[in-house]
Amino acid sequence: MLEIILKGGIVMIPLIVCSILSVAIIIERLIFWSKQKKGAMPEDILKMAQDGKFDELVKGSSDSNSSISKIILSGVKNKNTSASLAMESAAIEEIAKTKKYLPALDTIITLAPLLGLLGTIVGMIQSFDIMSVAGIGQPHAVTGGVAEALIATAAGITVAITTLVPYNYFLSKVERATEEMERYAARMEMILKQ
Repeated sequence: MLEIILKGGIVMIPLIVCSILSVAIIIERLIFWSKQKKGAMPEDILKMAQDGKFDELVKGSSDSNSSISKIILSGVKNKNTSASLAMESAAIEEIAKTKKYLPALDTIITLAPLLGLLGTIVGMIQSFDIMSVAGIGQPHAVTGGVAEALIATAAGITVAITTLVPYNYFLSKVERATEEMERYAARMEMILKQ
């Protein structure tokens, strides 16, 4: 593996950095989304609010990791002032948390193939330089640059592909969570108006 990386040329260094960053972000996002399921469930909070158990909700609100629950509970905590503004403010904060690091993944998806293409160009330039010095009669002298070009291209595309699938998965999770936040906040606002 190390030999292949070394054959890929200098462009492999940023590609390795991109792949490490991608894996780290994917693991962090998986941990974030797994924590979203812990704590008080939104349906339970709405049921307690409908039953008028606001004091119990405020006391038990510290154990919730769910973004939706935090938004609903911010409305409960501010029911006497401006619940809708409190929930809207909490929603903005929670949506930002769900989108955290997604721009970095998007950049890696775009950057990795471009770095691979740069490696291709550098490798081909080296191949032509070797060919101009050694002549056409020595094809083995040219293959090193071609190998570098192909390895860098393959690495760039591999990093982009393996980052694209989790990125789209997390993006769909953000969209679904945003829709649920809006739905639950609207339901809580209706409960508070009653």
